[in-house]
Amino acid sequence: MLDRIAAQLSNLGQPCLCTREPGGTDIGRSLRELLLQGGDLAIETELLLYAADRAEHVASTICPALAAGQIVLCDRYVDSTVAYQGYGRQLDLETIDRLNAIATRGLMPDLTLWLDVPVQEGLRRAHDRALTSAGSLDRLEQTALDFHERLHEGFRQLAQQYPGRICRLDACRPPDVLFVAAWEILVERCPQLARKVMARGERG
Repeated sequence: MLDRIAAQLSNLGQPCLCTREPGGTDIGRSLRELLLQGGDLAIETELLLYAADRAEHVASTICPALAAGQIVLCDRYVDSTVAYQGYGRQLDLETIDRLNAIATRGLMPDLTLWLDVPVQEGLRRAHDRALTSAGSLDRLEQTALDFHERLHEGFRQLAQQYPGRICRLDACRPPDVLFVAAWEILVERCPQLARKVMARGERG
């Protein structure tokens, strides 16, 4: 999804950065391996490692890209930590909010797209990806079903709490349909991008 959006932005002449958490920096790639493929971690350790990854990501990658006039497309950000570690792991939400504020320097996304799938369907897709890549489920994907149910509820609660920022997309729809829906939302929410799309249309 993000790669297709990035390609569309490139076609419009709009500079963009496509990145992810964890793993959007050199340090982040090491943390990603530990977080997703490592052994057992205390849930507090997990939370702090995600915060460390985000702090480095924001400082060394996201802020410079924004300063250079790029649109930043990030696969997961603060809402994921609230959903996974707050609702899923049941850690204190106020503590998570404070850590996120420190790690991000207060930088919040203009738009968050929540690709919503039912819990069982999401787990089935994770298993299929693991089989296709001859790999294995990561630490979080292997967690018990009730964790994933709380996680899904966390995203639902966040979407209700921040309707002006978080847009739910039905990710059970075909990929092409889902991409068109995501692109239309992005253009609607980004005046700079809307002007580029209009100018391209006027030029035929």
